Amino acid sequence: MNNTRRKFITSIGMLAASSALPISTFAFNKTSKLKVALVGTGIRGTTFWGKRLVDQYGEILEFVGLSDINPSRLEYAMKFIGADCPLFTDFEKMITQTKPDLVIVTTKDSTHHEFIIKGLQMGCDVLTEKPLTTDETKCQEIINAEKKSDKKLIVGFNYRWSPYATKIKELISNKEIGDLVSVDFHWYLNTYHGASYFRRWHGEMESSGSLWVHKSTHHFDLLNWWINSEPNEVFAYGDLEFYGKNGPQRGANCRSCDHKTTCEFYWDINKDESMKKLYADHEHEDGYIRDNCLFRKEIDIYDKMSAQVKYADNTVVNYSLTTYSPFEGWRVSFNGTKGRIEASEDIPYHAVSTVDEAEKHALEMAQNNKEEENFGSIIVHKLWEKHDVVKVPIEKGGHGGGDKRLHDKIFVNPDTTDPYGRTAGIRDGAMSVLIGIGARRSIESRKAIKISDLTDLEPKKIRS
Repeated sequence: MNNTRRKFITSIGMLAASSALPISTFAFNKTSKLKVALVGTGIRGTTFWGKRLVDQYGEILEFVGLSDINPSRLEYAMKFIGADCPLFTDFEKMITQTKPDLVIVTTKDSTHHEFIIKGLQMGCDVLTEKPLTTDETKCQEIINAEKKSDKKLIVGFNYRWSPYATKIKELISNKEIGDLVSVDFHWYLNTYHGASYFRRWHGEMESSGSLWVHKSTHHFDLLNWWINSEPNEVFAYGDLEFYGKNGPQRGANCRSCDHKTTCEFYWDINKDESMKKLYADHEHEDGYIRDNCLFRKEIDIYDKMSAQVKYADNTVVNYSLTTYSPFEGWRVSFNGTKGRIEASEDIPYHAVSTVDEAEKHALEMAQNNKEEENFGSIIVHKLWEKHDVVKVPIEKGGHGGGDKRLHDKIFVNPDTTDPYGRTAGIRDGAMSVLIGIGARRSIESRKAIKISDLTDLEPKKIRS
């Protein structure tokens, strides 16, 4: 093992541990690139964890293998990413033949555990897209696998890395409003982005674990990081009242539907060139239909969600997720012993937006590094004083600028100390999904769920 490989392994181990200590310096060179293998060639795998890595970090890493159950999409993915490597429908064969340093997992949520565990067992460090997994049993299996392995796992939480979210963290850490008491956090998905989850496998509990896990894991991770404590108990409500069986009409999928002219949710995948080339052109291989009906009866996840979460440090959170809002955005308020912080993004009544609701998600996912200068506001209101308005630069592309900052930390600057502790390891990944899993179990049982009852992890008063 050459010096570059050794330094990378040391660095990734410390990244996964979210160490507050300086990380050992490492540098890649053109004769010894980081060997990367990717499993799962959907949109997140081909764009953020694929093409962007080749375009931005091609001098320090190379793809040595791509794997997917869909062989024709694999061929397309390799060309789109710009990689020149072997293709595999057998994951273990890929690892055995290519011997990567790092495996990136971007498969369907319910299969994350399979590839994380195999990757660790086969001697690779693993980086997984969120969520870590979809239920408590799989979560425990991942925890056990990492304990037995000398390799490490990183979870790709990009929201932590946006300048806006980071500024909130800074204000809370600096005790601008004293000690936290409670948090109100409400996320709104519009009828373009929100509906898209119900077209796909995400709308089925077995595949996604519900949006409590697939989507809210982002939000729960932000809360855990902002509060700097771990969840102790969750009580939740949820129901399916808009999509699925509740729809006034339904068809096999949008392309073949008899209600194209009357359904407000009609979407022509053939007019979306990127989606057609990535999904529709290859659906004959695996049967994955990307433009499924939003009102098909197989949908069994919740479209209305609300939860209360109590933390080990006694902070209480009120959380909700709306999946068919007329606008897309979020609001959060922090109540402390010395005041209150209010923050929000993309609330149309607060600022005039030049972006159409239909374009918001596409812009958020874009990895083109082109940005228009914009500023957001955070309100800091201390007791007995007038409020202050803190202006923060806002970026839209790449999840609020978080994507590129996460990449730079992992692949370019792992030795740089991060005062905000934004790199996420296995415990962060577990604690975020366990809130969602606990919420789901709470709805099923109509009882509050103790996080410590789900796995062998005991919630900590202060995050490590």
